[in-house]
Amino acid sequence: MSANSPRPSVLFVCVHNAGRSQMGAAFLTHLAGDRVEVRSAGSAPADAVNPAVVEAMAEVGIDVSAETPKVLTVEAVRSSDVVITMGCGDACPVFPGKRYLDWRLDDPAGQGVDAVRPIREEIEGRVRGLLAELGVAVRG
Repeated sequence: MSANSPRPSVLFVCVHNAGRSQMGAAFLTHLAGDRVEVRSAGSAPADAVNPAVVEAMAEVGIDVSAETPKVLTVEAVRSSDVVITMGCGDACPVFPGKRYLDWRLDDPAGQGVDAVRPIREEIEGRVRGLLAELGVAVRG
């Protein structure tokens, strides 16, 4: 954990920050509340969050419609305890002392909501596992 923060900080990264990383960040925020600092970014951010992702998340009661893709910065990586990459390749800077997890997931880009649902379910399961590893209780 960061010296300046008593709570763990997690950064989700994918290429466009329009699908997988948005879902990961949304689930982590939804499940952990303010007990975890959550960021997401993309190595080549899209103009908007994937509409099928917005729809799939709305189905489970999480609104990501107001989110906007953000560019990955060195500072975002440096200030995170855990960096979860979801297909950003070599674009993710690596710093010593950070925990890196590579979650290999299908890219929802260009897919309909039917294709996004199983990706959403996989991400939720992995986020719940991460919270357990971090010792952070899931909100009831």
